[in-house]
Amino acid sequence: MKEIYLDNNATSKVDDAVFEEMRPYFCNLYGNPSSMHFFGGQVQKKIDEARSRVAALLGADPAEIIFTACGTESDNTAIRSALEVFPNRRHIITTRVEHPAVLTLCRNLTKHGYRVTELNVDGAGRLDLEELRKAVDEDTAIVSVMYANNETGVVFPIEEVGQIVKEKGALFHTDAVQAVGKIPLNMAASTIDMLALSGHKLHAPKGIGALYLRKGVPFRPFMVGGHQEKSRRAGTEATASIIALGKACELAGQSLEEENTRVKGMRDRLERELMTIIPAARINGGGAERLPNTVSIAFEFVEGEAILLLLSEKGICASSGSACTSGSLEPSHVLRAMGVPFTCAHGSIRFSLSRFTTDDEIDAVIRELPPIIHRLREISPFGRELLK
Repeated sequence: MKEIYLDNNATSKVDDAVFEEMRPYFCNLYGNPSSMHFFGGQVQKKIDEARSRVAALLGADPAEIIFTACGTESDNTAIRSALEVFPNRRHIITTRVEHPAVLTLCRNLTKHGYRVTELNVDGAGRLDLEELRKAVDEDTAIVSVMYANNETGVVFPIEEVGQIVKEKGALFHTDAVQAVGKIPLNMAASTIDMLALSGHKLHAPKGIGALYLRKGVPFRPFMVGGHQEKSRRAGTEATASIIALGKACELAGQSLEEENTRVKGMRDRLERELMTIIPAARINGGGAERLPNTVSIAFEFVEGEAILLLLSEKGICASSGSACTSGSLEPSHVLRAMGVPFTCAHGSIRFSLSRFTTDDEIDAVIRELPPIIHRLREISPFGRELLK
């Protein structure tokens, strides 16, 4: 059975070209880039090239890129740095729909005397900028607002958020793990101070990420030790993975138009067909600007876990939300924050496409999913009412 992989917001396939770029740095060009000899020096040149490639995708300067192990490390580094930079400020602002990498950290910090404001979203997953404006004060050290939501794909008005934050003199961080490589970014014209990205969301390996740090922004490192990354992130560089991330970012830049035309077209067709065929369904975040590859669709009176298992039997891979919260029987914290009715929240499925997704795969989902929903509603006491 050939898999139909539509869970790219959880992780993505390593592009063949990315793998070939990193392959020599496992067994042949294995030198330590910090070594003084030529064998290490040639590796350092490839790391410099990778840094430039990441910077180019972000519209940033290479000196503003710090390599990390993942998006979670980048998020933690940014937030903890801001709290050290402003030791007398005890206020953090984030949103109720953040990824656990940010939300769990912020909630843990309340145990250490920090005050955390979690901004609300409306039924379409959109922020209320007035609520943010009222929340920022002289005690605010950092505002952390994700660029795009990993479950619904809703894109936040990041530049407007940044303007509000700057007026109060706080630092502004965004978790852009889902946005990088899917929509154009330009840090040179941005209000963002720090931005997190993760390689495995854009066809690089797992275990590599980066933190964008705007020039001139005060910074305190999270990982201390050696001089690597200009003493901003200690530890011997994960050379092969860094090189892979650079290549993945180069390819992502070349594929941005495809993401926003062909991939978006497939996503729109999937939505349109499923909403036409299946009654009592809704698009979560459908009234907001969204990433071109993501659709979260809720089906009333069925269980998302059951849908996923039956889809999996057909070779179709999707998810019920964030991979970092899989296994929980609770409805998604994102959908709860949006006020999605309980009868829908449990039956929400996320399909996330990539440039490797094909029309035939979309056809298969459109063919296989409606009978699954019908079957599950037949055995649901409430769902049977919809079939009459």
